[in-house]
Amino acid sequence: MSTVRVRLPPHLERLAEVRGEVQVQVSDTPTVAEVLGGLEAAHPVLEGTIRQRDTAERRALIRLFACGRDLSHDAPGAPLPPEVASGSEPLQVVGAIAGG
Repeated sequence: MSTVRVRLPPHLERLAEVRGEVQVQVSDTPTVAEVLGGLEAAHPVLEGTIRQRDTAERRALIRLFACGRDLSHDAPGAPLPPEVASGSEPLQVVGAIAGG
């Protein structure tokens, strides 16, 4: 088992009643789907905020970043970068800005 660090945007921190990074226990080869599933299991109030409740797809205005890369369009089952899996870098959940 490994521990992945997750940084949430301030509005989701408030909703989940956490401050700073959240740690999620995952397999040694974690995926976005596994991390988000673990995050939702630990903080059920987050269900439906990052992923759609019915399909588990990432919500349109949420982006996922790690190691300077946008992971938002990677397959949910793709392994996370080794730096995230080792806990040296966090997975960042970011609310996208829309408008015109």
